[in-house]
Amino acid sequence: MLGGGEVIGELQMSWDELLDHGDEPFDISFPLVFGVHPFLKLKVAIVHACDDQDEALIDSLVDCEIARDTDAGHAQFAAYATSKTVSHLNDAVEHFQLVLDQCPVSHPDHATALTNLAWACLQGYIRNDLEDIDATTSLFRDALALRPQPHPDRPSSLYNLTQALTWRHNKKRTAADIREAAQLYHELLPLCAEGTYLRIIAAGKNGVDYVISGCSNLPIDASDEGIHLRQVVLELCPLGHQLRPAALNRLAQAVEAHFHQHGSIDDLDTSIQLGREAMSLCLEGQVDRGIYLNNLAVSLASRFNHQGKPHDLDEAISLHEGALHLCPVGHQSRDFSLDNLGDVLVKRFNKRGDIDDITRAISLRREALTLRPPGHPRRDTTLSNLALALHIRYGKSHVREDLNEVIDLYRESLRLKRLGHPERHKTLRNLSSVLCSRFTQTQKNEDVEEAITLCQESLAALSSLHPGRCLSYRWLQEAYLSRYQSLHDPADLSLAIENFRLASRHPTQGFPRRIEVAISWALRAEVYQHESALEAYQMCFELFDGHMMTRSLVISRREAAAAVRGARSLPVDAASCAIRRDNIRLAVELVEQGRGQQWSLASRLRTPVEDLESANPKLARNYLKLSKLISNAAQSSATITDRAAADREATEYRMLTRQWEATVAEIRDLPAFSRFLLPPSYEDLQAAARQGPVIILIASQYSCSAIIVPTSGDPHHVPLLSVTLADLTNIKDRFTRAIRDSSRMNPGESRTDLIVLSRIIWDQIMLPIVNVLEHVLKLKRRSRIWLCPTAAFTSIPLHAAHPFQTKADRSGREPCLEDLYICSYTPTLSALIRSRQLMKKRVSPSFVAIGQGQPGAGKGKALLAVDSELELVHKLVPATAKHTTISGDAATRAGALEALQQNTWVHLACHGKQDPNQPYDSHFVMKDEHLTLLDIMERHIPQAEFAFLSACHTAVGDEETPDEVIHLAAGLQFSGFKSVVGTLWEVDDSVAKHVVEAFYGYMFGDLKDGGVMDCTKAAWALNCATHAVKTKVPLEQRMVFVHIGV
Repeated sequence: MLGGGEVIGELQMSWDELLDHGDEPFDISFPLVFGVHPFLKLKVAIVHACDDQDEALIDSLVDCEIARDTDAGHAQFAAYATSKTVSHLNDAVEHFQLVLDQCPVSHPDHATALTNLAWACLQGYIRNDLEDIDATTSLFRDALALRPQPHPDRPSSLYNLTQALTWRHNKKRTAADIREAAQLYHELLPLCAEGTYLRIIAAGKNGVDYVISGCSNLPIDASDEGIHLRQVVLELCPLGHQLRPAALNRLAQAVEAHFHQHGSIDDLDTSIQLGREAMSLCLEGQVDRGIYLNNLAVSLASRFNHQGKPHDLDEAISLHEGALHLCPVGHQSRDFSLDNLGDVLVKRFNKRGDIDDITRAISLRREALTLRPPGHPRRDTTLSNLALALHIRYGKSHVREDLNEVIDLYRESLRLKRLGHPERHKTLRNLSSVLCSRFTQTQKNEDVEEAITLCQESLAALSSLHPGRCLSYRWLQEAYLSRYQSLHDPADLSLAIENFRLASRHPTQGFPRRIEVAISWALRAEVYQHESALEAYQMCFELFDGHMMTRSLVISRREAAAAVRGARSLPVDAASCAIRRDNIRLAVELVEQGRGQQWSLASRLRTPVEDLESANPKLARNYLKLSKLISNAAQSSATITDRAAADREATEYRMLTRQWEATVAEIRDLPAFSRFLLPPSYEDLQAAARQGPVIILIASQYSCSAIIVPTSGDPHHVPLLSVTLADLTNIKDRFTRAIRDSSRMNPGESRTDLIVLSRIIWDQIMLPIVNVLEHVLKLKRRSRIWLCPTAAFTSIPLHAAHPFQTKADRSGREPCLEDLYICSYTPTLSALIRSRQLMKKRVSPSFVAIGQGQPGAGKGKALLAVDSELELVHKLVPATAKHTTISGDAATRAGALEALQQNTWVHLACHGKQDPNQPYDSHFVMKDEHLTLLDIMERHIPQAEFAFLSACHTAVGDEETPDEVIHLAAGLQFSGFKSVVGTLWEVDDSVAKHVVEAFYGYMFGDLKDGGVMDCTKAAWALNCATHAVKTKVPLEQRMVFVHIGV
């Protein structure tokens, strides 16, 4: 008998045939059933009669009675199966119960007796002839407990129990039953060999497929148990299984729901990975494709909220557009698609400000609301979503009618969201924010009081680590601040600041939102002159650092930095704040921490660890290994275009960074390494001034000033009272026009505009600094100084400051800055310190000159003087140095990269291009492909010493992130070149050769007497060269060259 009690054949065999098998078990086969030959395994035992007192005889008689009752039960059950007569079922149950009564728990056939009785009862329940399914299920459960793994009958017991559970679920819809059945099938299927009868019925539509479908209909459960169940169900759907897409989709939803409760980005990445697979298995035209498009888009939008990656938002919009296309008017899911597309359009409007996006979002959500009339279970959601879109539009248009409609919509939504509703906290805080907006208009106290109460209620509904608390803190802060502006109660300001603090520190919210909160905190603290301003700035830098570390690509780091509103001025505003609080040391630390973060992050992976290797060799090796793996992962991910593959790479990168961070934390536990890779202190940064003072020029909206970091002692603050940020912007723009106009003049014409601007730089910026250098620091003339400009200062040629006037006694001209000192620039103090540290590792010098004067069609005009410049350099380089020249067809991207890596001194003469939109694409023009800044950064050339960049725009950063100092000269310095000569604007190659000739003449002039090539002389040589060519080279072409580094 198999499965449902059907008769599959009759056995006719003589006693002699049975006894011929002896004590060995043997198989009896039956005709095909469902394409499988069922069989029975029998074993014959002979019972010998003995004395009446013999217990064996009694046992044998009992066994005979058990066998007779069992056979009778099976006979009655078989009759019931064919006739459906209930009396046969009752008789079968009675016989099986008698057998069970004779088989106590210790009896070897107890499990079989339980199974026979349970199976008969189950069939009766299925046909509605019996009602007690609970007792039946208990019988099967008891039988299974008696057949632990590896009992040969455990698979059949597992199957029997699943049948009882699924039939109880079928009739009573008990969720616990379908969950347990899924777990049982997860154990059962691996125990059933392919092709066996049990495997076929277990894997069929009435078996595991029913359970999978039943689980798909369960509500999404974000608990660990709920996710485990979804994982079990997915494992029941191997590749090729028709229900696999649905199982992937439901697991993806459960994992995303877990993210929304706990804030782990790993959950969101997993959800997206699962969603991508589900969508790939659901082809065009299949019914559920719209659902999978929609759900994947929702996950991508959530990741955009958490990490701020623009491609996630773009892909989400594309997917939602596709889903809406599959839901024409009248489609049952059109309301979902309308609402969800509206959501991502609102996000894009917030990011890019296109009014068409918010207008369309409102239109879509109004249509969705018509599809969700009163009584619709999702009406509350659409009410809130429409209100949100209208409130955002109000922020642009300030139409009062919008604001009143928003409040009405939120109130209706809140009435529909009862206590305990999982989304109620969002509506509470959103209504609070609108009431604050109305309060600023009407100044009605009841609005702000209600706003505070609503936010407090929102927080009370959330667990301590729920990601949503961050936004509730944020809006509660806004409410307190609104009340403070009206009543001026200092307690409200304190409460607002505390909520800023809580929001920015909330660990389960993504970095972009926390950074926005911290920036807002800093701005408000400045406005109200609150003592927490410096704390807010430090929080900004800490969060920015964490945010940047999540990006594997340097390009995406720069994009992430540029995307945050208000971030551009943070370093200088923080420094200005510290200066105004008379903490000049902290100002130096903050401006350094906030600037050049791209270089700082990249340099961490190249940090020398000689001291660590001595203290803990194993830890040092692990750190270096992980640093290399992270660097390699970043480079490999740059070539990936497939989104799913990029997601996998991002997950792998995040795992590596976590291991790296754990290793760094372990290093900091060592006694002498507590500040390993932490932002440097003033004492650490002062090492940059070892060879001469470093002058940091700070251009903030709050104040403009300079800080001189001397070789020893405290820094000196020099207020620049004659200039403001607006003045600097004006000077920068005037310089741009003056340089452009000068390029059209004849060499002999006077550069009046440039002269006027040079005087302004001298009078208003550099003269107050020179006075401190001369009279306070007693710095000798022709000493070296380093300029470290920030913000608007980075676009002004500070080294060209010149009074252009005669001395009072008419004994000659007043000296300019470069008459007084040898000027160099440094992107940051840390960059200068790193270059000096690498000077310890010097090798025999080798010099390469790379020139490309004929770049090819579409790559710029021919540079006719390049070849003669290369010949000139060749003559001037000492014969003692290994010297090669690469030009013409040999000056390719690959050839130039190889030359950079194999030589310690480099001269580059070619077109240079600073890309204003993507500075990492700034490049030198070679014969074939561009040699980009990114190409250079990816090379680690610690033995490199000096580079002369006789090309345009090699030492000027981009407008969007000026304090990141992303340009070609900085890239060469980062890759290992300690000393670099670069250019601020376009170079005229016909006159540049005069500067080049003079420079190398001074650089190598003393080598005939047995000296060595010394890259630290470059600043002095450039200073002398620009003085020497005054009569040959116009002013703008002398000012264009700057020195960076040691």
